Amino acid sequence: MAQVVLSDELGRQFTGGLTHFELEAATVGQVVRQLDAKFPGLGDQLRSGAIAVAIDGEIFNDAMLEPVKPGSEVY
Repeated sequence: MAQVVLSDELGRQFTGGLTHFELEAATVGQVVRQLDAKFPGLGDQLRSGAIAVAIDGEIFNDAMLEPVKPGSEVY
């Protein structure tokens, strides 16, 4: 499972303060869809392009198709 960490701001705004998740996903897009299913509206915010995503320390501005491996850290 990938370790997914949201910013404190996104956690406050969409998840009631939760910021750490473990998710099974093959791409960042799948991570976003899973988070949006649990927290409606979060996916729109993440897909807006205003937020960069880091996967295992590498930063991506347009990350929806980027692969996520088991054990990856996604911020």
